[in-house]
Amino acid sequence: MSAPAEDFQRAPVNAFKRRLRAGETLIGIWAGLASPYSVEICAASGMDWVLIDGEHAPNDVRSILGQLQAVASHRAAPVVRPPSGEAWMIKQYLDIGAQTLLVPMVDTAQQARALVAATRYPPLGVRGVGAALARASWFGRRGDYIASADEQICLLVQVETSTALEHLVDIARTDGVDGVFIGPADLAASLGHPGNPSHPAVQQAIEGAIASIAAAGKAPGILTSDPALARRYLELGARFVAVGTDVTLLARGIDSLAGHFGRGRGGEHNPQGTY
Repeated sequence: MSAPAEDFQRAPVNAFKRRLRAGETLIGIWAGLASPYSVEICAASGMDWVLIDGEHAPNDVRSILGQLQAVASHRAAPVVRPPSGEAWMIKQYLDIGAQTLLVPMVDTAQQARALVAATRYPPLGVRGVGAALARASWFGRRGDYIASADEQICLLVQVETSTALEHLVDIARTDGVDGVFIGPADLAASLGHPGNPSHPAVQQAIEGAIASIAAAGKAPGILTSDPALARRYLELGARFVAVGTDVTLLARGIDSLAGHFGRGRGGEHNPQGTY
């Protein structure tokens, strides 16, 4: 069956949200190189979604705008992670056309409710009304954008501390939250195992969190570059899983190539071609 024709007066249909709500499992790639060129390579890979990172990558609103434009014609849905959940920041990301946000460091249901409000226009929320200037509305050309925008916003919140785990069920049950993403690195540090997300205690917490999120009726998500671990999380019920990062893939690929020609990491000569 073909997709329904788009109503160009309304906000664009959010394919990521639609597929997540339909129960699909979505595989993604993390983009941290902060470049429209590299993110377009990621988006053309066949992945379901690409995360444009504003928290740990050198991005700002303008550079994220360029990346949203670069992926617009590709199948992969863009997911944008702002540096934090400030309402003014969320407003800017939505206005440049982001429809799916992954907000880091959400520890309580109160924070989650505030994020929902930041993504909705009044009277349901506090999003500033400036759509006539926004790329999101085709610069005012989508006449019904304001009336239809809320339903196409997909809010994903990131739990990554021991405090967040204590409040996980309430966070997941928050109306307007579409998915809950587990941050393994920060969670490991919060649980006393910095740099070691594979620690058994961390993995036990992750597996329990996936079950709790799913039981609350929301989609669990996570990032791992370990294919076996990714499959394990999928088996446990994770529904949106990022399986690698552009930075790591580039670094490992170049390191491997350098090693084949006797050049070790950091430019050191390695005559044996090994590390």
